[in-house]
Amino acid sequence: MSQRKLLNGQYWGDAAERMLRAAGSAALGVIGSGAVGIVDIAWPTVGSVAAGAAAVSLIMSIVAGAGGDPGTAGFTTNSTPPHPPARGPYLA
Repeated sequence: MSQRKLLNGQYWGDAAERMLRAAGSAALGVIGSGAVGIVDIAWPTVGSVAAGAAAVSLIMSIVAGAGGDPGTAGFTTNSTPPHPPARGPYLA
């Protein structure tokens, strides 16, 4: 992995977005539908699980830097869609 890639703002922006998404998903999973009120939620547990998910996401983004798209924190190497956009009589 090149050091230049880790200094790229887009790379860290992508990594931060993935971390926030993972933390939010983990928090929602822990909270679930069993909690009746906001005071019934075990907030230390929610925070711990969310932080763990964010840490794993960051590690995966760093690992992805070794073989993914050189400009982002993703594993994919091609950012173009697999199919061309739909065209119709009213689409330009």
